[in-house]
Amino acid sequence: MARHIAFLRAINVGGHTVKMDRLRSLFEELDFTNVQTVIASGNVLFDSAAKSSSALERRVEEHLEEALGYEVATFIRSPKELSAVLAYDPFARSKQRRPDSLLYIGFLKSMPPATVCQSLDGCLTPTDEFKIHSRELYWSTNGRSSDSKFAGASLEKMLKCSATLRNVTTVRRIAELVA
Repeated sequence: MARHIAFLRAINVGGHTVKMDRLRSLFEELDFTNVQTVIASGNVLFDSAAKSSSALERRVEEHLEEALGYEVATFIRSPKELSAVLAYDPFARSKQRRPDSLLYIGFLKSMPPATVCQSLDGCLTPTDEFKIHSRELYWSTNGRSSDSKFAGASLEKMLKCSATLRNVTTVRRIAELVA
């Protein structure tokens, strides 16, 4: 059995409320074991013998849509992948990043085309800076995210794909739990 982390989009936002005990039971219905939720924003840790992340994503998405009645984009990472996500520092040489800057990580199904990555690089503002690496979008913002002209929906539109965002503090907490 391998440990997996599911980052779910559309859980407890936009009027889609799901209690964490219900979410755990939905994952257990898929015969996953050791199911644990972290924060009420759609982060689920679980064990499965399945090796393919994309097959797991499809399986979870189909089950959640049937059970909840709406689409729930699912992004699966292994503990090793999550560790690599946190180890990567795309803003190490940034001239605008400050000690109080916030960092968000957007989980994607796959790396967007080069043209999309280049268009995000062109979105440098005095507040925001973006970098795509592998299957993640890194977003550094100076101040509160609500002060930015960017948000999850506008980023998805620019990326031309589904994504789900987490602050780096949440991602670190999850990584500690699966380490």
